[in-house]
Amino acid sequence: MKIDICCDMGESFGSFRVGIDDEVVKFISSANIACGFHGGDPMVIDKTVKISKEHHVAVGAHPGFPDLLGFGRRNMDLTQQEINNYVIYQIGALKVFAEVNGIALQHVKAHGALYNMAAVNETVALSVAEAIASVDPNLICVGMANTAMQRAAEKVGLRFACEVFADRNINPDGTLVSRKLPNAMIYDHEVACARVLRMIKEGVVEAIDGSLLPVRVDTICVHGDNLEAVKFAQTIKTALEENGVEVTPMGTFL
Repeated sequence: MKIDICCDMGESFGSFRVGIDDEVVKFISSANIACGFHGGDPMVIDKTVKISKEHHVAVGAHPGFPDLLGFGRRNMDLTQQEINNYVIYQIGALKVFAEVNGIALQHVKAHGALYNMAAVNETVALSVAEAIASVDPNLICVGMANTAMQRAAEKVGLRFACEVFADRNINPDGTLVSRKLPNAMIYDHEVACARVLRMIKEGVVEAIDGSLLPVRVDTICVHGDNLEAVKFAQTIKTALEENGVEVTPMGTFL
């Protein structure tokens, strides 16, 4: 079995530092790199692409809403064309930086509020999917299984990587628990690891009410802004390998 471990990275901006990218990159196989709208800037993008290449980590664009102050985590009321163009713009930035550094862009994963809205809103999801396909139909679209994002990706003919979260709790309807709530995040890496292994072995994830939801695991996300990100990624990678799972970029098996 092959599974990808991804991390949201490159979210620092100017003198403002987010995450420990230099360390977490050692234990992942794909990087979701901020494109400058919710975090990141040209210098950070270039550095993150370079360290990803150095550690043989595949790179993807992580486009979000143009909301630097809110870190892309606030919903925005945008038209389909606005979402389409914002996503194209951000993919283009990462694609060119990747190509300048001699590697290809592998995937696209929406960030924050855009990701959450695309999971439940068919119109938003289709705008994102169409933007990805218009730039490069060979790119992989990343999102949660059984969501509007998966349906939109399949509608436009994109490969889709089903993502699960090592450090986030899930609502009974399959959506992520709001970060405004105290139980949104999982901070114990052992709990997170056991949770991930159950998703892989049993094909289910436990929601906050104890119910079990079906899930498919192609890529496991660790959030770079989680203070335990390095420990999470290291522990999960070790556990996967001990259970006969090969950790490899999603593009090698999708």
